[in-house]
Amino acid sequence: MGERYLIDTNVISHLFAGRLPEPAKEFLKNIINDEFIISVAIEIEVLTYHDVPGKMPLIEEFIGLATILPLDKEVTKKATELRRKQRKLRLGDTIIAATALVHNLTILTNNTKDFMNIKGLKIIDPHTL
Repeated sequence: MGERYLIDTNVISHLFAGRLPEPAKEFLKNIINDEFIISVAIEIEVLTYHDVPGKMPLIEEFIGLATILPLDKEVTKKATELRRKQRKLRLGDTIIAATALVHNLTILTNNTKDFMNIKGLKIIDPHTL
């Protein structure tokens, strides 16, 4: 099996807002068709903090297609370790990073600055593809 990805909130938001460059859309399409993975933290963020008026029914349907990884004991333990090391990391980002690390996923995000100092975390910014 090849590389696996955790799709971050901002990537989903940019997709629905039409703000992803064409190479990023193609890359994302391939990921979604292969294995569409998000964390429970991303599900909550997408369903509450989207900035695409009038598209909530489509977004809800889209999220319904994802494999949603839960906040289980292993992710909670990893998130606690990360938060102790980096107090300024927001809780949602901590859970997202911990989920990626526990499940050996690369985060697909436009929010690289918040994740860049986490040892072992793999990140791709789709806007740079």
